[in-house]
Amino acid sequence: MTQSAERPTGTAEVGVTGLAVMGANLARNLASKGFRVAVHNRSQAKTDALIDSHGQEGEFIPSESMADFVQSLATPRKIIIMVKAGQPTDAVIDELVPLLDADDIIVDAGNAQWEDTRRREQALREKGFRFVGTGVSGGEEGALLGPSIMPGGDPAAYAELAPMLEKIAAQVDGEPCCRHIGPDAAGHFVKMVHNGIEYADMQLIAEAYDVIRTLTGASPAEIAESFRQWNTGVLDSYLIEITATVLDKVDERTDKPLVDVILDAAAQKGTGTWTVQSALTLGVPTGAIAEAVFARAVSSQPDQRAAVRKKFGDAPFETAEDKAQLISDVEQALYASKIVAYAQGFDLIQTASKEFNWDIEPGDLATIWRGGCIIRAAFLDRIKQAYEADPQLWNLLVDDSFAADVTGAEAQWRKVVGLAIANGVPVPAFSASLAYFDSLRRGRLPAALVQAQRDFFGAHTYRRVDAEGSYHVEWSGDGAEVSAD
Repeated sequence: MTQSAERPTGTAEVGVTGLAVMGANLARNLASKGFRVAVHNRSQAKTDALIDSHGQEGEFIPSESMADFVQSLATPRKIIIMVKAGQPTDAVIDELVPLLDADDIIVDAGNAQWEDTRRREQALREKGFRFVGTGVSGGEEGALLGPSIMPGGDPAAYAELAPMLEKIAAQVDGEPCCRHIGPDAAGHFVKMVHNGIEYADMQLIAEAYDVIRTLTGASPAEIAESFRQWNTGVLDSYLIEITATVLDKVDERTDKPLVDVILDAAAQKGTGTWTVQSALTLGVPTGAIAEAVFARAVSSQPDQRAAVRKKFGDAPFETAEDKAQLISDVEQALYASKIVAYAQGFDLIQTASKEFNWDIEPGDLATIWRGGCIIRAAFLDRIKQAYEADPQLWNLLVDDSFAADVTGAEAQWRKVVGLAIANGVPVPAFSASLAYFDSLRRGRLPAALVQAQRDFFGAHTYRRVDAEGSYHVEWSGDGAEVSAD
């Protein structure tokens, strides 16, 4: 490792390497807030394009080589990596390390797999560097105008970054949407779960649209009006707002609603899948999120869909007699399901925090998600209040305020799910959310039978409700119960 005294250092306060849309916009955000920003990209064309188009927005210091980029930065260096997750991120880190000095800070602001972040943080810490895995949400607009920022890693490193990150973050009620989340991979884990909740939120909205359109015959533009009305109430959120705009959009080529000419195959980049995988590993039920991921997978199987449709045809359905009532019912079902999706996400975060000693404050997440990010919504203020009232709250469904909302929506929720199923309208996320709610409230689940089955074929034992210890039945013998302790 080269010592800083052996070579001159520059004056840039922060550097950004990786100048695709997100990286370029984050660099522009930093420059517009008065920071001197070093910029670099593997291909020089992107660096040149940024300077040519936006160089007047602030003070940029462009570099062609990684060595020049590093030398243009004041020490201790603060370098933000904005490249694809996985091997490309490792490649950039490997290129940077020989050029850095002790205590330099590397910020990975991409959608990294959180276990990669744990590995990188430990490896770089052992070499004397500081690594801050940082979730950034808000898309290209958020990166430019103010994202929600979720930094993890060394608290001391964050203290040095805070004046910069908190200044470029979205601001709500005078508070920056940026907080230190916790050590090592806490920031990227939280960002991953944020995206998992986003998957569920989007799928629930899509199901609400599908139920209304199928069972009322309303046009996308008419449904857009319903979404605009919903956006003035408990569903007030960025995703509801943009959905109304999308449904209103007319395709210039065909004069049809744009939603009707877009191929119905939803893509994904991995964070939803990672959320579900992490939930499975940690034993946390996240059915709403999982079904949202699987719904995208089903949508992307055109051959299987075509074959099944050819075999069975469309499911018959009946148009709702009272369209206004159905729309009102769907609004309530969507809200109740949304509460479940957030409850599952927060449960996963709190479980991971306990497992990995991250000491994450869930109320902080509700605070920083109120602005800049994709799942920003008015009811995050109430989530923040719920965790302030009870920092040990493990499930939003037992908060008095949210419990009252779910109670008020329950009848409509059941009605919509039942109506959709009866008419062949797939509502996997609605159904999974309701099943989760029913499973939690049930006094006794059929898991007892599952345990008996496991004991029968695998001697996995079971516990009794009326005695301590573990037991096993000699199923292939005399059928007697014996202690397994």
